[in-house]
Formats: sequence, structure tokens, C-alpha cells
Amino acid sequence: MYAITGISGKVGGEVAHSLLKAGCAVRAVVRDPRKGAIWADLGCDVAVADVSDVAALTAAFSGTCGVFVLLPPVFDPSPDFPETRATVASLREALEDARPARVVCISTIGAQAKRENLLTQLSIMEQALGDLPIDITFLRPAWFMENCSWDVTAARDRGVISSFLQPRTHEHALFIVGRI
Repeated sequence: MYAITGISGKVGGEVAHSLLKAGCAVRAVVRDPRKGAIWADLGCDVAVADVSDVAALTAAFSGTCGVFVLLPPVFDPSPDFPETRATVASLREALEDARPARVVCISTIGAQAKRENLLTQLSIMEQALGDLPIDITFLRPAWFMENCSWDVTAARDRGVISSFLQPRTHEHALFIVGRI
């Protein structure tokens, strides 16, 4: 059994679909029971657990061979990230108590940055969970293709995709594309 957080989103959902396709048992960890119904229809066990509820998270993670962690985003955090620190503390305690065989966490490229920014939330997660006595892997993807959907209108209408990603040789990049 694999417990999947963030299952109602694109990444967690794809992880769950891939595991189900491979014949693995999946536990959908959801905050809203209504979002769990679709996963129950697909044959998943459903656990309702808010990330601040250590007991519910522990129950959701217990008896699993693996847990997939996707930290809920906080796009306007308070100084020093207390919301993220509380969430990560709950996750850590639940993982310590449940002791799954392995954990995979989605982090991000840039989580190693020393300068504080929104990605610091994932640095906090890596630091807090990294020394757990559990096999843990932090994946640091740079970008997800669905993020490109934000650029379709500008690409179509102006032939331009603005990017704030920093190529190795430039401070910023402006990609010019042909008409779509």
C-alpha cells in the first residue's frame, strides 16, 4: 500500500494513476472527503487527513510501504514561514510514528538556495525530514509542463513567452516563438 498526499492535484494524481496501473494498492490522503470519492471509485483506500492533524496523518501513513509527500503550497507566507514549519512538523511526527519503508517528497530545484524566497518552504521540508530514520528521496524537478499553459495566450497572441527562469548565460530570458 502506498499513501499519496496531493492526490487530487496533477502530480499526486499521476503518481496514484501510475501505481494503480502497475497493480499497486493506493491510499488516497485527502483533506476533503468529497475529493476522495473519485479515488474510492478507482479502488483506492481513502484516508481523510489535514496536514495539521498528526493523528490522522499517522493513521493514513501507517501500514504502508511508501508515502508520497507533496507539501501544500503557501503562496503568501508569513515571515520565517510558520505555516510551513507547522505543516512539516506534523508530517515529520506522523512519518516517525507510522514508519513507512520509504518516502518520496517533491521538492524543487532551488531548494538549496541560501537566499530566502518562496522555495525556502521546500528547504525547510528537506532539512526537517532529511534525517528521519526512513529511506527518503527528495525529487527536485525544475518545471512541470502544465506550468507552460500559463504562456499559451501570450505565445498565441504576441508570439512571445516570457520566462523568469535563469539560463546559465543570461540574467533572464525571453523566448520568441512562431505563431501558433
